[in-house]
Amino acid sequence: MTRRTDWPGSSDDGPGGHDAPAGYGRTPAYDGGAGGAGEADGPPRLPWSSRGAGGSGGGSEGFGESGRGRRGARGSRSSRGSDAPGETREAAPKPPQDPAERARNICLRLLTGTPRTRKQLADALHKREIPQEVSDEVLSRFEEVGLIDDAAFADAWVESRHHGKGLARRALARELRTKGVDPALIDEAVGQLDSDQEEATARELVTRKLRSTRGLERDKRLRRLAGMLARKGYPEGLAIRVVRQALEEEGEDTDGLDYEPF
Repeated sequence: MTRRTDWPGSSDDGPGGHDAPAGYGRTPAYDGGAGGAGEADGPPRLPWSSRGAGGSGGGSEGFGESGRGRRGARGSRSSRGSDAPGETREAAPKPPQDPAERARNICLRLLTGTPRTRKQLADALHKREIPQEVSDEVLSRFEEVGLIDDAAFADAWVESRHHGKGLARRALARELRTKGVDPALIDEAVGQLDSDQEEATARELVTRKLRSTRGLERDKRLRRLAGMLARKGYPEGLAIRVVRQALEEEGEDTDGLDYEPF
């Protein structure tokens, strides 16, 4: 049986021709490699090829020559790897981003899914070292298109925190101040809650908490319930009155009931 020791040359209709897969045959890695210029049009010779031994038969001497040829081919492949664009070329540095573009991206990211006040966004831009004049310009533009609306933010905050957490006007105003809302907008927002609504919410809070205080001394119940209302921003007079009425409805005698101001 005759062993074929040569691959097809540069014929267009053979597997070693121009239609060979990339990296297999006609690649720069094999031009001028260990196997000579003829290697450029075919894949690396196999270990049993006698081609590298001057075309003689396939004895042990030919095998050794082929082995050196294969090592040379490996060396060529290694050289090809080192010349690959992805390994030798460094990525071009990105140009510095325009400060205004950075500011817009930061604001849009922070506003995604969560309304924020202008002060909150300004603080975030300052923290990221956006120049003040750029920050002011971007935030003003966001206000013009309605992406920043402190009045709407304050209204929504009062609605959510009063009905969700039972906070009174005083606590709501304090929270809005910490978020940088203008005092005039705060007054307008908390003004949506009148005294009657605030007292009704206080009664609901006490009713829900009342059961957990049963078994305690009367004075302790008063202090615990009134203290809960105080932490939510209810005035002291309103808190004591609401708690006294709730205890009386349970049959507690509130005459001479002592309480400490809070």
